[in-house]
Amino acid sequence: MEIKLQSFFSVLILFSLCLSASAQTCRSYNGFTNNEVFAACVDHPVLNSFLHWTLIQSNNTLRIAFRRPNTGPNQWIAWAINRQRLNMFGSQALVAYRNSSGIAHAYTSDVNSPTPTLQESSISFQVPQLRATYVNQEMTIFATIILGDNETTINQVWQEGPLAGGSPASHAITDANRASRTTLDLLTGSSTAAADDVLKKRNTHGVLNAVSWGTMMPMGAIFARYLKVFKGADPAWFYLHVGCQASAYAVGVAGWATGIKLGSDSLGIEYNTHRNIGITLFVFGTLQVFALLLRPNKDHKYRIYWNIYHHSIGYSVIVLSIINVFKGLDILNPDGKWKRAYTGILIFLGAVAVVLEVITWIICIKRKRSNSDKFPHNVNGVNGINGNATREENRV
Repeated sequence: MEIKLQSFFSVLILFSLCLSASAQTCRSYNGFTNNEVFAACVDHPVLNSFLHWTLIQSNNTLRIAFRRPNTGPNQWIAWAINRQRLNMFGSQALVAYRNSSGIAHAYTSDVNSPTPTLQESSISFQVPQLRATYVNQEMTIFATIILGDNETTINQVWQEGPLAGGSPASHAITDANRASRTTLDLLTGSSTAAADDVLKKRNTHGVLNAVSWGTMMPMGAIFARYLKVFKGADPAWFYLHVGCQASAYAVGVAGWATGIKLGSDSLGIEYNTHRNIGITLFVFGTLQVFALLLRPNKDHKYRIYWNIYHHSIGYSVIVLSIINVFKGLDILNPDGKWKRAYTGILIFLGAVAVVLEVITWIICIKRKRSNSDKFPHNVNGVNGINGNATREENRV
């Protein structure tokens, strides 16, 4: 019984330690080597990291300790200042990782490329002291930085990523990696997260394109293919078709434009397949608009070629649109309900198309039989139209 109680209390103590570690904040931390003390600190909202600092205004000196617990031996960490914008691109970074000798190595890197390799290089401000430690799976960068005159607010960016071949490799592009940037007031300690305008633009881009290319375009094709079989629907089906496709194109161009803007604002982030399909859709859609303006009359000898061109481009747009909407959903990675909702819309449109296809065939077959009953042998001069007409003429 005593052994069981000892085991129970041991487990309870371990559980309490785990809870305290998970609830750790920068203010409760006292594990710095050499008993270093910092005047202020902040808990970063993402990527499980903390920044400690002391600002000495008399000589514009900033002492910092950037630490990240639970950092594996094959991971790197980085903390950077960007004096131009709240972004990783253009920032001046302090990078650290454990080298092949098992020693924590720290260096500076100028992030001057949309796809940085974090090569060791000089940066725009002085760093008189720079070192790193790796203890109990916690990587810490210690640095002394010389700031500009009256520079008390900074744009800070931080990251973590894997090592490849003993050198820092590209980090992941998750929501946390994109959100690892804030504006920090070194005097008050207040940290302001960047407004995620990019995410809003991505969502707007997705909605516009899913509604236009991914939904309205197939609906317009359904109007054209199936409504014209009904005699009373002519010419209403044509105007429904043109109106739906023209609206889809207008909304789709807006969605395409937001995509172009996103590409220019997201340097280093590329989705080549999604982008190339989007450009192709824009070109095909524009060709369809010009095709409408150049449409020959029904009895024109080139009308058959125009029909082949119009239908081929139109159905290609529909197929590519659906593919690209799913590509976009994979990139946005929203809640599963959004992909299920769009899939449900496609299933509904597909079911409507199947039902109308059956009805269309039934109507066409009935009309063909009706015409056959009126003119059973449609041969010139023999019980056909011309033959009947000849007998009537003879009677006259």
